[in-house]
Amino acid sequence: MNLKLALKVHDLDNVATIFANDVVAGDEVEMHDKKGHSQIIDVLGEVPYGHKIALQDILVDEKIIKYGEEIGVATKDIKKGDYVHVHNLDSTRGRGDLKGEVVL
Repeated sequence: MNLKLALKVHDLDNVATIFANDVVAGDEVEMHDKKGHSQIIDVLGEVPYGHKIALQDILVDEKIIKYGEEIGVATKDIKKGDYVHVHNLDSTRGRGDLKGEVVL
C-alpha cells in the first residue's frame, strides 16, 4: 500500500496540506515537515487534494495555523486527522465585518 502525502510547511502549523487524490476515512497519510520528520496520520473523513487535515486535536475557538500564520479559528472541536475547512473553521483573514476590531 502506498501512503498518501501531506506537508506541514511551518513548525507552528497545526494543519497539513494533502497532496493526494481520493483520500477518505480510514486512509493513512504520511505527513512530512521541512526538517525531514514524518508522521503517520489516520484520516477521519474525505479530504480533497490540496485541502487541510488537523495534525492535533484543535478545540473550538482555537487558532488554525498554516504557513506559520493564523488563518482562522475552529468553530467546533476538530480531531487529529479531521478535514479542516469552512464547515469547522471561521476565517479571520480579510474580514471586512471585523474592521477596526483586533482579532487575536
